[in-house]
Formats: sequence, structure tokens, C-alpha cells
Amino acid sequence: MLNEKIILGIDPGTNVMGYGVIKIVGNRAQMMVMGVIDLRRMGDSYLKLGRIFERVTGIIDEYLPDELAIEAPFFGKNVQSMLKLGRAQGVAIAAAIHHDIPIHEYAPLKIKMAITGQGQASKQQVAGMLKRLLNLDEKEMPKFMDATDALAVAYCHFMQMDRPQTETHYRGWKDFVNKNCDKAIRSLSILNQQKKQININKHI
Repeated sequence: MLNEKIILGIDPGTNVMGYGVIKIVGNRAQMMVMGVIDLRRMGDSYLKLGRIFERVTGIIDEYLPDELAIEAPFFGKNVQSMLKLGRAQGVAIAAAIHHDIPIHEYAPLKIKMAITGQGQASKQQVAGMLKRLLNLDEKEMPKFMDATDALAVAYCHFMQMDRPQTETHYRGWKDFVNKNCDKAIRSLSILNQQKKQININKHI
């Protein structure tokens, strides 16, 4: 019997977060699902984080991934945007850790190189290569490329599975805390603030 593994890929975002799930059978990968968590109509940043945790948890419960592969935040000039993106990524990671799912974090450059061989590849080029690699029909291609970006993260991890681990890897909550004490504290603080905000809104 061939070994099977399910990988959940996440492309963090504060307005649109992509997700993609692939199933590995032996040395072949096939797409199970891809889509986005649309947060554009939600104004409150803490409610957005709560929605991310809720939806990622739902995806995990439905597809039962063995591992999570997530894109690391790209360090840009806008500090406020980076802070928000880091929070979104942290909440998605917390959802996986809550289910005892190992986490693998990959830089955007690493993902693009793995899929297309070009570190500066466009979203369209990444999507086009995934279409060929996974034999996807045109009707399966999503409206938002955040979904194909997430699928790319999952496929990137699939390509690294038989190679020495070079990217950030967490085996559970304790391991995550040991390697990212500040990030873990922020993630828990954000979730607690989000819960308080929901309770406040319920009483308004």
C-alpha cells in the first residue's frame, strides 16, 4: 500500500487568505480543494482574526491534514501592514497547533523557486505551473490567486519532503513556543482580545 499524506497550504492575508489542500499518494500529488477566506467585508481587525481561526479550524476538521505549510510574511516597508499580516499568520498557525499538526514555514522566494524555478515569478506564472503540475482544468482555476498561492505552498512542501529540512519547522505547541516565544504570546493575546471583543459586541 502506498503511503498517503494530506498537506494544507496557507497564504496568509488580512483581507483575503488563501488555502489549498493536496493529497500525496506515493510520489504523486493531487489537489483536494483550494479557495479563500474572504475578510473584505469585516471592518474590525480582531473579528477578522477570529474568523481566520474559525475557518482554518473548519478546514482542518473537514480535510484532516497531516501537516501545515504556510508562507512566511514578506518584509515590506509598511510596518503596520506587516504587523497585521503577522497576526493573521500567527492565528492560522495557532489553529494548526491546537490540532497538534506539524507546521512548516516557507519564504515566498523559496516557494516560487520550487514551483517555477524563478524566484521573481508572478502569481500568474505560479498558477500556470500548478495547473500543469496538478493537471487542473481551467474551470478549477480560482478567481483569487491567493488560492493558487496557498496551493503552491502545499506543493512546495511536497517537493521538500524527501530533502533535508532547511525551512522553519514546528512539531507542536511546545516547540513553537520555544522557537517563537514572543509570537506565541502575541497570538494568544490576540485571540483573547478577539474573544473579549465578540462578548462586548454581543452585549451592544
